[in-house]
Amino acid sequence: MVRVILVRHGETIWNEEQRYQGASDLPLSERGELQARRLAARLASESIGLIYSSDSTRALQTADQIAAHHGRQVRPDPRLREMDFGDWEGLTYSEIRERYPQALARWQDDPLATSPPDGESLAQLVTRVGDVLDDFPKLGQAETVLVVSHGGPLRVLLCLALGLAPADHWRFRLDPGSVSELHLYPERAILALLNDQHHLLGERRGC
Repeated sequence: MVRVILVRHGETIWNEEQRYQGASDLPLSERGELQARRLAARLASESIGLIYSSDSTRALQTADQIAAHHGRQVRPDPRLREMDFGDWEGLTYSEIRERYPQALARWQDDPLATSPPDGESLAQLVTRVGDVLDDFPKLGQAETVLVVSHGGPLRVLLCLALGLAPADHWRFRLDPGSVSELHLYPERAILALLNDQHHLLGERRGC
């Protein structure tokens, strides 16, 4: 069994303002830095063998806080980046709906085949996240792997591991600074924990 701990990075200013981030490379906000420290303290007692992270700044900052407790090097992996939202990045959902109503409707109707203007389709995200998931069984049994990434890739990873349709990834809620956990067996995957945030009690969390 490969145990995979899934961590969504701490908040950025755009999380707090509910803006689409995607490929935009923002650092953690002050609140996000606090979330990363609390994540690190929560995971300090875990026996973690490998730490993978999106190579985005906000994910690496979160991963570095955790890695400092384990004496492990973070392995940046561009396959774990958030979906590229193209021209929608930096906008709120209301702004996108106002400025790009037709493109938004097409994307919502068929996210696998369509993409935001100058952005990435869900099918492209599924391909690269699927490649990451395929790597885990090669790590050997009884290994604990930590993955620090973003809402989109982590939700898609859950769908692929559990045999669910990737287009249904929005059914999972993963807040900034949250912890989820998968147990990967040769014949099946088990969701052991989802969107746990007890280490962030008292903190206001963004979307």
